[in-house]
Amino acid sequence: MAKGILGRKLGMTQIFDAAGNLIPVTIVDCSENVVLQQKTVENDGYVAVQVGCYNKKESLANKPEQGHVAKANTAPKRFIREFRFSEAQGNELLSYNVGQEIKVDIFAAGDVIDVTGTSKGKGFAGTIKRYNHARLRMSHGVSACHRTVGSMGAIKGNLKGKKLPGHMGHVTVTLQNLTIAKVDSERELILVRGNVPGPKKGFVVIKTAVKAGK
Repeated sequence: MAKGILGRKLGMTQIFDAAGNLIPVTIVDCSENVVLQQKTVENDGYVAVQVGCYNKKESLANKPEQGHVAKANTAPKRFIREFRFSEAQGNELLSYNVGQEIKVDIFAAGDVIDVTGTSKGKGFAGTIKRYNHARLRMSHGVSACHRTVGSMGAIKGNLKGKKLPGHMGHVTVTLQNLTIAKVDSERELILVRGNVPGPKKGFVVIKTAVKAGK
C-alpha cells in the first residue's frame, strides 16, 4: 500500500552502516502531521487524503482556515498537501480518520520513496548559467557582448518556450527512487540517503515511489 507524509528539511549529515560504510543522508523532520480531510468521489469528484503539518498561530490564519482545521480538532497548519495514489498502488492513508496524527513509523529503513520540494531560487540568470549555453567567440570580430543570447532563428510569434534569460530555480522538483536510510520514531525524523530538493527549513513531500517496481 502506498503512503506519504510531510516534513521539513533540516540539513545533511552522515551515518555509518553495520559494515562501517559512510552514508550521506538528509534529515527530514516529519512531526505534527495531521489528517485534515478525507476527499471522496461523492463530495469532491476524486479520492485523496489532505494532510497538514507544522502548527502556526491562529492569528496568522483566516476564518476559512480556522474553520477547516477545527473539523480535525487541530491548530492551523503551515504546509498542507494532498496524497492521491493510483488504484493499483492503493492508499494506506485512507484508513486514517480526520484529526488522526500520522507518525514516521509508517515508513521503514529500506523503503523506496519519491521526495518533492521547491528548489533553491538563484535569481535572474543568463542563458549560459540557466541552460548551459556556450558563450560567443572572444576574438575575430565578435562584439564585446560575449555572454549575450546568440541567434535564435525566426522568433516572430514564436517566443513561447525559447530559452531566454530569466528567473532561475525556485521550481517544484521531484527526486525519484530515493531510499530511506533510517527512521527515528522517538524524534519523528526520517533520514533519506543522499540529498533532497530545496534549502534548509524547506518543506518537502515524502511518498511511496511510483516507479519502484519498475
